[in-house]
Amino acid sequence: MRIAPKKKEAFIKAVWAYYENNKRKTLPWRRAITPYKIFVSEIMLQQTQVDRVIPFFNVWIKKFPTLQALATADQTEVLKLWKGLGYNSRALRMRRAAQVIVEKYSGKFPTRYEQILELPGIGPYTAGAISAFAYNKPLAFIETNIRRVYLHHFFADSKNIDDKDLMNFIEETLDETNPREWYFALMDYGSYLGTSLKIDGKKYNPNVKSKHYVKQPKFEGSGRQIRGKILGVLLSQKTHSISFEKLFKELSEISSDRDRMETILEAMRREEFVEIKKGKIFLYK
Repeated sequence: MRIAPKKKEAFIKAVWAYYENNKRKTLPWRRAITPYKIFVSEIMLQQTQVDRVIPFFNVWIKKFPTLQALATADQTEVLKLWKGLGYNSRALRMRRAAQVIVEKYSGKFPTRYEQILELPGIGPYTAGAISAFAYNKPLAFIETNIRRVYLHHFFADSKNIDDKDLMNFIEETLDETNPREWYFALMDYGSYLGTSLKIDGKKYNPNVKSKHYVKQPKFEGSGRQIRGKILGVLLSQKTHSISFEKLFKELSEISSDRDRMETILEAMRREEFVEIKKGKIFLYK
């Protein structure tokens, strides 16, 4: 499906006009751009709002200013800095990706999309975002804010929209000359739409029209909460270890299901978050 020329022109003007007056100049990963900064920010921003990420990003870059610093960092230190950001497996995958880059690319962030996509924890969106933001390459990709913009402007009367349909519109409107700034504009505009749109006085999110829309699951009592609590308890111990029984006691306020906790611990062992030896749980080193 092609966009009518006048509608395409009006859309592009609307996005640039919003950005010109409302660009988020203070985002730290947009200043003195480097592939590493973009990489860190994109991983942190997965399923996490910008305002929460900013302080973590600033501390992280100060502690681990380069890929080499992250690749050689102690896993415990990595998890300590990540604590509170959620989805802790992202931190381990980012560290592992840094190690791969040091080992395979002599510490220089790869420039080709296919190479970036092969890194641990990197999917099609993140690889596309790094390509556009770090290297200003005109690759089409989609994420929450971008999806919101195109659904709002081109699919107002539709439902259950597949991302494949949206990608046609994204490709057709992509700024081939300055894709980095265009995607900044789309994301800033999409963020604005996420807080400003209303129907009958109630906030409205165009992303509910997407076939891929998933409502954030409840955190209280979830496996994510239990995993986070386990890491928090271990990080608070001087030896970064604790007995099974003491750990279960610490977790009793969240869940008293011993079988569930053991299942979660076993998954964390496989993912190399923890080690389990002789009735004790240790942070993985």
